[in-house]
Amino acid sequence: MKITVDQDKCCGAGSCVLLAPDVFDQRDEDGIVVLLDAEPPESLHATVREAADVCPAGAIALSDEA
Repeated sequence: MKITVDQDKCCGAGSCVLLAPDVFDQRDEDGIVVLLDAEPPESLHATVREAADVCPAGAIALSDEA
């Protein structure tokens, strides 16, 4: 799995951080998403998919590595 985030779309809701704090963080000054791990271990894939699904701004994109 490869993760990309669009910081311009991010609204700072923080749901991704609450679900997957090892993968996502937020900037202190404005709450915009910061990607900590673009290729997380398989054990986190389900949680990352959930974080992408609940992102109100649709700022998280996932792709499967071949």
